[in-house]
Amino acid sequence: MTIGRRDMIGALGIGRVALCGLVLALGAAPAGAEEGNVFSNLFKYGGTTVPPSQPKELEAAYCPTVDVPEGGAALTNPPGATAAGIRSQVSLGRVARECTRRADGSISVKVGVEARVLLGPSGAAGRFDVPFTIAIKHDDKTVTTRTRRVAVVVGPGEAQGFTSMVEDDIPVPAAMSADYEIVVGLGGAPKAPTKPKPRRRAPVAAAPSQATTSEAPVEAGAAQ
Repeated sequence: MTIGRRDMIGALGIGRVALCGLVLALGAAPAGAEEGNVFSNLFKYGGTTVPPSQPKELEAAYCPTVDVPEGGAALTNPPGATAAGIRSQVSLGRVARECTRRADGSISVKVGVEARVLLGPSGAAGRFDVPFTIAIKHDDKTVTTRTRRVAVVVGPGEAQGFTSMVEDDIPVPAAMSADYEIVVGLGGAPKAPTKPKPRRRAPVAAAPSQATTSEAPVEAGAAQ
């Protein structure tokens, strides 16, 4: 069989084109390796490039209304005094809460509380100490407790004073995030009354410690 010159030239031309295509494909291989498999990306993402990952949307956080326990909405000083013997009374005002879901499924709770100090018939202007207690409960068990004290000053000639407090980042575990309670009150956890033990008088009187569950405001001039 005799191959004509024209056929041989055509075969050589086709070979050269194929060789050039192979060289171009090999030259473009590194760029393709950086972006991943073009055909795989096309089937997965509808294009030749991988789109940036989107953050997972968090579900809304459960945020129950604030519960005020019995006896936690007001405190009188001294406790149990008659109307004529009351020096001051502290009462809760507006209460607000905010709940934020975290990436791990837990919840961060923020609580804001307002309170008012009102002078009684036996009261006088001065500085008063208002104790707040914020608790997270689940199945009637306390999970977290925060106790804070805020000073209120009632000036001369005034009958009342106001204060507010914000407690941030109170944690609720993920396992309890669907069923928990927010409890806010004045004072601390109730304790059974105890009779103080007699003690010797010290040469120098020491300042009494300030218990977190005390219900009596500290008036100006009483400290130090």
